[in-house]
Amino acid sequence: MNSPLHITRSVTKTVSIARPPADVYAFVADPANWPRWAVVNVQAVEPTADPDWWLMDTPRGPARLRVRGEAAMGLLDHDYVDREAAWSVPARVVPNGEGSEFMITFFQPPGFTDDYFDQQIALVDKEMAALKRELEASA
Repeated sequence: MNSPLHITRSVTKTVSIARPPADVYAFVADPANWPRWAVVNVQAVEPTADPDWWLMDTPRGPARLRVRGEAAMGLLDHDYVDREAAWSVPARVVPNGEGSEFMITFFQPPGFTDDYFDQQIALVDKEMAALKRELEASA
């Protein structure tokens, strides 16, 4: 008898942005821009000696961020590591007419209760609105 596959709870958020995909990709792929749009979770960032990793100040304390992007495919997956948890977050930029869709999927970390995960995901809407505002204001 086969055991059922374990599927982690996930939520995908999407925002339409009136900017070309290349512009959206370039902005999100640069961690130096994250405090401008990830306003709930990223207070400050700085590069580290390892060019792949950035140090972040977050409401949960210090953390590390690595963006694993591929511009041609619009892939903006990133890895987050703090003292209590680590997870990977898939993200994409896809064309929508002359503009873009930015999509990001969050998987509930093992240490998060359903209520805490729901609270954190609700805050992502604020970040998605900030991303849209930042990119469309600089058009």
